[in-house]
Amino acid sequence: MRMSEADWDAVLDINLKGTFLFTKAFTRAFLKQKSGRIVNIASVIGLIGNAGQCNYAASKAALLGFTKSVARELASRGITVNALAPGFVETDMTGGLTEELKANILRQVPLGRFGQPEDIAQAAVFLAGPGARYVTGQVLVVDGGMVM
Repeated sequence: MRMSEADWDAVLDINLKGTFLFTKAFTRAFLKQKSGRIVNIASVIGLIGNAGQCNYAASKAALLGFTKSVARELASRGITVNALAPGFVETDMTGGLTEELKANILRQVPLGRFGQPEDIAQAAVFLAGPGARYVTGQVLVVDGGMVM
């Protein structure tokens, strides 16, 4: 109700249109070399939603559909397209949360802790590497068990 159209557009432009433009920029080169890896960064919020973040949740949910569609389009050319859906990760942003909010979030995470940036990086390395050569159109949730 209180979200401005400008706030809606800004988040959709960054999270969805930005991914579209980035994918478009690399596709021609990947097609020429008949291989490539695209790893999009979504969020668990795109899977479960979050009060007060309908623009963010919508953009990340749409990113999952985009990932699956592009994976279908490019698979026959040897290009894999997958997405990571991180949960709550220790960053400057989560560092600014109140202790009460952090405690409420951690009650939803079976592993009982926030993720580390390295946890997301290692998942991206897997999806970008040879071990994931037969993985495409998938969403790898890295969230300490929050969404299961």
